[in-house]
Amino acid sequence: MKTLLFAGITAALTMSTPALAQELNQAVRGDMRDLMALYRDLHQHPELSMQETRSAGLLAAEARRLGFDVTTGVGGTGVVAVLRNGPGPTVLLRADMDALPVEEQTGLPFASRARGTSLAGVESGIMHACGHDTHMAAWVGVARRLAAMRSQWSGTLVMIGQPGEEVGLGAKAMLEDGLFTRFPKPSHVIAFHDSAMLPAGVIGYTVGPTLANVDSVDILVRGVGGHGASPHTTRDPIVLASRIVTSLQTLVSRELDPLDSAVVTVGSFHGGTKHNIISDEARLQLTVRSYTPEIRRQLLDGIARIARGEAIAAGVPEDRMPIITTEPNYTPATVNTETLTRSTAARFREHFGADRVREVRPIMAGEDFSQYHLADPSIESLIFWVGGVPQDRWQAANGDATRLPSLHSPFWAPDAEPTIATATEAMVVAALGVFGRH
Repeated sequence: MKTLLFAGITAALTMSTPALAQELNQAVRGDMRDLMALYRDLHQHPELSMQETRSAGLLAAEARRLGFDVTTGVGGTGVVAVLRNGPGPTVLLRADMDALPVEEQTGLPFASRARGTSLAGVESGIMHACGHDTHMAAWVGVARRLAAMRSQWSGTLVMIGQPGEEVGLGAKAMLEDGLFTRFPKPSHVIAFHDSAMLPAGVIGYTVGPTLANVDSVDILVRGVGGHGASPHTTRDPIVLASRIVTSLQTLVSRELDPLDSAVVTVGSFHGGTKHNIISDEARLQLTVRSYTPEIRRQLLDGIARIARGEAIAAGVPEDRMPIITTEPNYTPATVNTETLTRSTAARFREHFGADRVREVRPIMAGEDFSQYHLADPSIESLIFWVGGVPQDRWQAANGDATRLPSLHSPFWAPDAEPTIATATEAMVVAALGVFGRH
């Protein structure tokens, strides 16, 4: 294999020849037995957000074995593995580690039976319903390949196992614990996410806004309670809250430019305790999604205006106006920088073939991977998708993802082997492409 290594470093680093692409593919195939064993282990032993001690230990041990300088406990349970390999850019590769409070229903022979208690104090089953087990397995595969290929690149590689993505806390916690000051600061940050909207082994990417701003908003709707038989003596908060829910729908449909994307969803509505009692209060919980700071501000201001306006229309006293609380730790939109995204997509097409690489639309899900670029906008950033839907299920659904289990579903079971293999190759190609450009 060493005869394939070029003295001309640029040609080698871009993996531009069929021989080099085949070499990488064969090396990843050789790792798959170990990576699949690791995947099944991680799947059977999921850990909730900010509690990923076992998962972090597995990643750290593998990175140490490969010669990385490893630090654990960053931002709680985060792992930072650094491999210095001469002059050049610093590339950060991320895998998120946390699972979800979901009772698994996949029927897999290695299905999770784990249970735990979330940060919110809720006890439940635990499952890798978002596929972060595939992310960690691929992380190990990438670390193995890049460590073995040190003669083909120059620069500094930083690989992190990030906690708490599902609760939007992990990236910020690692940054606050010195990710960019205690360790080499990256010029480029790259990650992937498995996808329930693409067939297994297909890569998807988006240029620009890719995932949304995510705000959580609570509205305490206050009224005047009383007997259900005498509603005229009350100011019914359930009726008022219902009006607020209905009026909130006009924020997107009537106040935003139709070409701007946004979501206002009321996910929870609680009020009252008994059939014949009109309560004092009702509570609404909202998720609010957008792509730009301007639209985000317009939505949040509109929610406050509508809630107050409906309360005034219902005759609620001034001292009983709704109380609106927006969680301060919102997840900012994830934006793929154009230069890195387009150059990497071109390398993907060259490596995998055009039929396995697709430009896809942005989605309204959230991702705290955005925090790394937000911490320093000069950092180039890319997160891409790797399809996980088994080919037979994709074909049976005629490519209609709405007929298939989504991420966060108790039935989500990616076709792990092609997902992990494709992700491992893609992350290596992406990293080498950056090192090669410099």
